[in-house]
Amino acid sequence: MRLVLVLDCADPERLADFWAPALGYRRDAPSPPYVSLRDPSGAGPQWLLQQVPEPKITKNRMHPDLRVSDMDAEVDRLLALGATVVRGPVDDEGWATTVLADPEGNEFCVIVPPERSLPEDS
Repeated sequence: MRLVLVLDCADPERLADFWAPALGYRRDAPSPPYVSLRDPSGAGPQWLLQQVPEPKITKNRMHPDLRVSDMDAEVDRLLALGATVVRGPVDDEGWATTVLADPEGNEFCVIVPPERSLPEDS
């Protein structure tokens, strides 16, 4: 079994411009209605950005968490790529969390784990 994440969107090329550098992934040649993003190390799941006609209306039921060691630097980097802050940073039981949205409004979290937690790549 292989995990592939699919994100519905209006403009997969535009979102690839955001998500590829946000994740450190490389962009494959587009195959409409998809644009595929892959982890160059092969460790992370493939992301498919799928063009769909309907707009995003409500909160995501599933979202990515990006675990980092420096909240301010990572949020600044993602804002420069086109993200917007939805809320935060907040302390979520020791986990520093900022909720961001990609250029189409899909929410994701930037999280600094507490000292007692597992390393960010676990």
